[in-house]
Amino acid sequence: MKEILPFLLCLIAGLSTLLGSLFIFIKGNKNNIIKCALAFASGVMFSVSIFDLIPESLTMIQDTSKNRIFLNETLFIIMGLIIPLFIDKILPKKLNKQNKLYKLGIFTMIAIIIHNIPEGIATYISSETNIKLGISITIAIAMHNIPEGISIAMPVYYATKNKKKAIGLTFISGMSEPFGALLAFLFLKPIVNDTILGALFAMIAGIMTYIAIIELLPEALQYKEKKKTIISFLIGILFMYVNHMLS
Repeated sequence: MKEILPFLLCLIAGLSTLLGSLFIFIKGNKNNIIKCALAFASGVMFSVSIFDLIPESLTMIQDTSKNRIFLNETLFIIMGLIIPLFIDKILPKKLNKQNKLYKLGIFTMIAIIIHNIPEGIATYISSETNIKLGISITIAIAMHNIPEGISIAMPVYYATKNKKKAIGLTFISGMSEPFGALLAFLFLKPIVNDTILGALFAMIAGIMTYIAIIELLPEALQYKEKKKTIISFLIGILFMYVNHMLS
């Protein structure tokens, strides 16, 4: 039971991503729904990076010098900012021609998978050590996984009009969380330490910031009534800030 429960917590955290895909069933003005959903998801991702990933990473990266910790943190964040540029290069060029929204959904899905795997590793290891801590982490992750699901499902659905594809791709991204737990159980638990996780979280913060500010928000700002877009972005930041303070 002790080994099964951490897996269940990671599964719950991953499946919460699917809740974000339910937003494709909302009826209303297509442009308003897209811009508000993308801006909200952008605010959430940016907030997760600033209020969760970077502070957590700074406490985990260990060194005798504070200057070295900040230097390492900066380098790992920069590496994270570069990774999406590499992803953009390896994505099939036909995605650009097919539909920019669809490319954005695929791009975000890949980034979130990269984000979820180490998150699943950390959740599994934390839950195995302290189940109460694991439950708290699972709740916090579930809260920010829902908007991440929105950021995948909404652009894919409005690009393809295919609900199954939108839900399916969101499901795949969510399942990378328990996949990370499986990797921890089978291979990584003996070698993963705080410094490695801290470096991963810093890189993920860079990836999430890039997706939020360079991809999602500019796409949302292309639509009319930019005031609503900015408000949705700020609501996303506030939502995660409140969640951070309560967790």
